[in-house]
Amino acid sequence: MTSDPVPAPALAPLPEPPYVAVVFTSLRAAVDPEGYAAAAAAMDGLAAGQPGYLAHEGVRDPATGLGITVSYWRTEADARAWKAVADHRGAQRLGSERWYADYRVVVAEVTRAYRSGPRPPSEPDPGSEPST
Repeated sequence: MTSDPVPAPALAPLPEPPYVAVVFTSLRAAVDPEGYAAAAAAMDGLAAGQPGYLAHEGVRDPATGLGITVSYWRTEADARAWKAVADHRGAQRLGSERWYADYRVVVAEVTRAYRSGPRPPSEPDPGSEPST
């Protein structure tokens, strides 16, 4: 029996700012992990097809259930439109009722961004060191 190799983690390629980041911080309840995983995978695919979607990144600590997902959108209107998609609203309802013990959403306009290491070809190079 062989298993598929696990892809190396990578940061999502992003354009030059401005864009919008939606930060979803959650504490998972210890119920229905299969239903949660299926819904999360479906929402990943659905979000990626929405107008203005740029990328998303997420992590979860399996020991504590604490997770952070950041989705990136071209505009605030694009992020609001995603919030209103019917299938996403259904997943939000199930999350509130079943999958999350607590959560918080923060929406922020990104005005500056930089990174260390090599940039993927799809991500522009800002050309200088960041200033604080």
